[in-house]
Amino acid sequence: MALFGNKKTEEEAKKPAAKSAAKKPAAKALKDKDAKTDEKVSMQDLYADTKTVSGFKGAVVSGSKENNSYRVLVKPLITEKATNLIGANKYVFVVAANANKIEIAKAVKATYGVNPVKVNVVNSFGKKVARGRIRGQRNDWRKAIVTLAKGESIQIYEGV
Repeated sequence: MALFGNKKTEEEAKKPAAKSAAKKPAAKALKDKDAKTDEKVSMQDLYADTKTVSGFKGAVVSGSKENNSYRVLVKPLITEKATNLIGANKYVFVVAANANKIEIAKAVKATYGVNPVKVNVVNSFGKKVARGRIRGQRNDWRKAIVTLAKGESIQIYEGV
């Protein structure tokens, strides 16, 4: 036998042939199963596991395994004004600069398991600052105010 198994003896050559013959019906069954699924797949079937988010026209929360909510929601914003909004069932988050309302709603649903009723977005521009003769500007950031339905809450804010 060769060092890396390229050459086989007559006995070894016969054994895998017998094994592959036994596996052929299972492989054929898998191919038939794949062929059946490929034949009649419509767009409606592909998106059957999606749910719509209330309050948004055309917004869809997909049931995909890929979850990028950590890229959309940067952190919850805990300020005096934000804690006062909790009484009105509104929660404030710092979000990514390129996130839109639909992505924010999907991220809140994926992260906290609650359906947002409404999402408002505010762009905040960084202040111009000076340190002696050096002038600069703080980073621009984006804030999202998420309104939830009555009776729903996000646990991260409890006790703040």
